[in-house]
Amino acid sequence: MKLVSALGALALSVFMGSALAQGAPRIGFVNTERILRDATPAKAAQQKLEREFSKRDKEIQEMAANLKAMGERLDRDASVLSQSERQRRQREFAELEKEFQRRQREFREDLNQRRNEELAAVVDQANRVIRQIAEQEKYDFILQEAVYASPRVDITDKVLRALSSTK
Repeated sequence: MKLVSALGALALSVFMGSALAQGAPRIGFVNTERILRDATPAKAAQQKLEREFSKRDKEIQEMAANLKAMGERLDRDASVLSQSERQRRQREFAELEKEFQRRQREFREDLNQRRNEELAAVVDQANRVIRQIAEQEKYDFILQEAVYASPRVDITDKVLRALSSTK
């Protein structure tokens, strides 16, 4: 990992040296987090996911409420139930809890997978727009990760505008 960083720094310094010889390089910055939060395609993807998963989410919430009610009934009635009835209800509760956890885990996994797919499509679209802006406006570098970027090199708003005009 250190070798990769060192090689990257060396390549950047060589490029910067040659770019400085030709004149100052034109550098831009894009805030990827803002793109994934504020871009029209990102918002559309979020709405699509909400529509796609809302039914399952509601089912899981209902199952959680049923599980809670069942647990409260079991606690409340435990002292008046026979040993066998109490054990039967505890088994039912444990089975329902296990089923709930399985469904909840599957829901999260499916949602995360779909979210990653949708976000990958948004990132691909954003990268095409960023390349287009870089070529049209003759940028030498466009960075997407930085500890600090001056507002004068931040082109995130341009990218957001371009993404909102493309579908």
